[in-house]
Amino acid sequence: MQCDMCGKEGNLCKAIIEGVEMDVCSGCAKLGRKISQEYNIKERVVFSAPQRRTRRMLPREEIVRGVVEGYSNIVKRKREKFGLKQEELAKKIAEKVSVIHNIESGHLEPSIKIAEKLEKFLKVKLIEEINEQKYEKKEDMMARELTLGDMINIKNK
Repeated sequence: MQCDMCGKEGNLCKAIIEGVEMDVCSGCAKLGRKISQEYNIKERVVFSAPQRRTRRMLPREEIVRGVVEGYSNIVKRKREKFGLKQEELAKKIAEKVSVIHNIESGHLEPSIKIAEKLEKFLKVKLIEEINEQKYEKKEDMMARELTLGDMINIKNK
């Protein structure tokens, strides 16, 4: 089985780390107090979700927001149409002149926050939503054990 902290395979031991008793590898055991000797992974009883026999891939759709292609020309044309200089536009949306210059020259793709400001002020469409489908085997999702690192990644998403 895997270390509860890092996911490393191999011999495990019980240790108390920050008040929690865990089955960890020797490297992670150093972070707390070791309470038992190392044991073979076959001795460990693991409870996991029941496995299904399907092998199909399940789509997981994620909506990603991104800046449209040709954003530099769109911003420059619209600014010129309003009769504004780069300095004036920068002041109106509370950004630096260098940021506006780099966006219009195509050297800097605006962040979503800046693109939203430009959209609102210039009344243009700069942000688009892109549907991305990621596939993960259902059996992999159900059979895999979670480590603390996995839980941190899940919490951060």
